[in-house]
Amino acid sequence: MLIPQVIFGKPFKYFLNTFKHFLNTFKHFLNTFKLKNKFYTYIQTLQDQICRRLEDIDVGTKFREDIWERPEGGGGKTRVIENGNVFEKGGVNISAVHGKLPETMQKMFNVGEADFFACGLSLVIHPKSPMVPTVHANWRYFEMYDDNGEVINSWFGGGQDLTPYYMFEEDGKHFHQTCKNACDKHNLDFYPKYKKQCDAYFWNAHRNEARGLGGLFFDYCKATDDMKMEDWYNFVTEVGNSFLEAYVPIVEKRKNSAYTAEQRNWQEIRRGRYVEFNLVHDKGTLFGLKTNGRIESILMSLPPHVQWVYDHHPEKGSEEEKLLKILEKPIDWV
Repeated sequence: MLIPQVIFGKPFKYFLNTFKHFLNTFKHFLNTFKLKNKFYTYIQTLQDQICRRLEDIDVGTKFREDIWERPEGGGGKTRVIENGNVFEKGGVNISAVHGKLPETMQKMFNVGEADFFACGLSLVIHPKSPMVPTVHANWRYFEMYDDNGEVINSWFGGGQDLTPYYMFEEDGKHFHQTCKNACDKHNLDFYPKYKKQCDAYFWNAHRNEARGLGGLFFDYCKATDDMKMEDWYNFVTEVGNSFLEAYVPIVEKRKNSAYTAEQRNWQEIRRGRYVEFNLVHDKGTLFGLKTNGRIESILMSLPPHVQWVYDHHPEKGSEEEKLLKILEKPIDWV
């Protein structure tokens, strides 16, 4: 290195430093580009796997697919199943949107003008039978950029949770054990932490009750000394891969159980609480509405038949009251 430095002097040193900075920046860009595309490819594959498995359960009923575009940038693929023998309504949606961060979201994230990219898979399944619980899951990735297109912030989020209408304790234990198994492969602290966050997030504050039995909820999973973004990718995809194992055995066990018209009414009343949470509290719904997302895809989480009965109270000692007692306070299922 002595000869070039003698020949070129300070200009050569400046060139070397500039070139090193360029290489580091380009390397960071490639890693980020690779991660967001890797995750989008993953959720496309996961959408296919989940839809195929649910169609196998509800023989003869298929998902309808809509591919849509967002005028401001990006789009998605919505898949909805309706009026089946097992699933009355459900959606398994993916999206990848980008553009200028809306002003409402700037205030939420406490930032100025910025560009963003967000992709994720979101699903809600409402079974026909009140003996089969509703399930919700979401896995997502988010980036923000400065004026030069540099990533200034990025994180993963997601989770999965169960909402029964009748309480079968073994179902709650199975769902939570599967969630814990996925978490424990990455960090033994993850399950208790994200289970607690799920209980707090899915709390219907105006009703002073939980929406369901919970599961996992995590957000703003950013790079740290202990967890690189690739590590978070591995964790989030581990949870995503556990979804079918957590939910399908419950569906298979309960789908043929007999039920009465009164039990169906109870299911529709409880669905009303589900709707209330989604429209009043859910951040995902609010994000979609405030970023000009596709309204049909955002509101696919709403069930087709719902009741709001004035001042309804179940009979004392009934199975319906048992459920409400459980929803009063989070339970340690495993």
